[in-house]
Amino acid sequence: MKKFTLLLALAVLTLSTAFAQTIDRVEPLFWWAGMKNPELQLMVYGKDIASYRPSIADENVKIKSINTFESPNYMILYLDVENAKPGTFDITFRDGKKQMVYSYELKQRRPSTDDIQGYDSSDVLYLVMPDRFANGDPSNDQVPMSAEYQIDRSKFLARHGGDLKGIEDHLDYLVDLGVTAIWLNPVLENDARGGSYHGYFSTDMYHVDRRLGGNEDYCRLIEKAHEKGLRVVMDIIFNHIGPLHPWVLDPPAKDWINESPSPRGNHQKSVFYDPYASDYDTDVMKYSGFHVDINQANPHIARYLIQNTIWWIEYARIDAIRQDTYPYADYEMMRQWNLDVMAEYPQFNIVGEVWTEHAIGTSWWQKDSPLNKRNTYLKSVMDFALMGMASDVFNDKSEMGSMNRLYDHLAYDFVYADVKNLLRFLENHDTSRFLRTAPENLDAFKQGTAFLLTITGTPQVYYGYEMLMNGSTSSPGGDGNVRLDVPGGWPGDKTSWFTPEGRSAMQNEAWTYMSKLLKWRQGNRVISDGEMKHYVPQEGVYVYERYLGDRNVMVFINGANKEVTIDLARYAESIKGQTRGVDVTTQRTVQLGDKLTMAAKEVLVLDMYK
Repeated sequence: MKKFTLLLALAVLTLSTAFAQTIDRVEPLFWWAGMKNPELQLMVYGKDIASYRPSIADENVKIKSINTFESPNYMILYLDVENAKPGTFDITFRDGKKQMVYSYELKQRRPSTDDIQGYDSSDVLYLVMPDRFANGDPSNDQVPMSAEYQIDRSKFLARHGGDLKGIEDHLDYLVDLGVTAIWLNPVLENDARGGSYHGYFSTDMYHVDRRLGGNEDYCRLIEKAHEKGLRVVMDIIFNHIGPLHPWVLDPPAKDWINESPSPRGNHQKSVFYDPYASDYDTDVMKYSGFHVDINQANPHIARYLIQNTIWWIEYARIDAIRQDTYPYADYEMMRQWNLDVMAEYPQFNIVGEVWTEHAIGTSWWQKDSPLNKRNTYLKSVMDFALMGMASDVFNDKSEMGSMNRLYDHLAYDFVYADVKNLLRFLENHDTSRFLRTAPENLDAFKQGTAFLLTITGTPQVYYGYEMLMNGSTSSPGGDGNVRLDVPGGWPGDKTSWFTPEGRSAMQNEAWTYMSKLLKWRQGNRVISDGEMKHYVPQEGVYVYERYLGDRNVMVFINGANKEVTIDLARYAESIKGQTRGVDVTTQRTVQLGDKLTMAAKEVLVLDMYK
């Protein structure tokens, strides 16, 4: 009798264990019928899932390959879904008498991708750090996460509670300002110690962080932005993940995570085109530490990341992507990523963060660069060199200024295969603010703003710039100094910078100045598509022309800290016999005779007339 009881107990235990076996998740969460690439990769997570054998009864879905790894808790399936119909199909997993069934969904793909617009040089991107912009839903400030974190607005490294609802609530503010696209710092789950408020340590690539709202909130924000004529840029990271990502806690295989030959890295991005670079330095650069560096050269990881991008485009209808730390990810994988994304969405745009302070090095990374025989297929790159000099140039209080630095910089625009797709900016979330300290006047702000919004390329501004936010990463607090909350974005704030009443007189003057230029720029093909001609600065004054057909705009920037009178004869080929110009921001008519007198640090943006 005791023997029978023991056998019965063992049978119940075995049965219980079989029923306890589960599939934790499958990624992508779902897919679509009718994609141009008929191959679908499914990553299956579950304890000891590698011991199971999958099968699919649906004759329109074929299993191409089954892949298991050193960790028994992962399986990757490659399916052929070319003939699959929208709906669900069952994947049956068997291990002897044990069996699990997972129903996977193929959605109906939308008949058109016209709502996915990309961005171009007619746009101005507005960069927002969601945790620091506005808190529209305080109920999601403190939600259960694996890692401990604080909500404390007095601490730079803590989370502050900003969220997607806060951005949604201020879309009209952005429309009134005159920007046409919003770029959000990463919104995916960042379940990291301390809270990872900035978003750059992803722990789940298919879910928006719940402290920002969630997937539905993200989709709603994009839909409402599109309704208001705003495009949306998603910030993603392929190079690295957070330390609590499942791939870190339980790596599928040894080659899933890269290890650097040097723990310090070198961040020497020139190794890609340096004819003398050593293999050692090249490897050290590629594996420079940004927390946990994943191996995009692994074909399974490569396909996972490519599919993840396509999933977010198709699901959320984002218009473009900003790829973080672009050169650090595997070069060949990134080439294929660009090709695959553009094959599905030809109008899409991708901008890569290539932080180098040399125009030639930046241009090497852009699609069709004549300098690079191994085409990257990356549409857009970022002009960090301009950012690096802009604050010094426009805040220069010396008698003659330093406008020649801007002239020399733009003289290298010839190296770009597509200068219109060069993202130009004065500051972002990783850099000191253009205004290092609170300004005494608006001279630098007005000159910098006018310059950024009238040169060739696609401008990007950082949230709070229009409100005169200032700060330096070299001050105590580091990055926190340039990632401040916007007053008025949180319930209970005593003042609101989102309204004229809450801003100072100087802030309102700055906001109005920038808004006038932004709205004038909208639909202005002379600026977005026109040619440019500039003149070597003399007496501290930098002059350039933008022209298209029979229309032209002339910009005069006096970098000198004194009144200057210039002879207009040397600009005759741009003035073209026209007798006057109307300043865009003041509507003042400026007569163009033999000479022009400019006040110290004055800037004029002139629509030209006969």
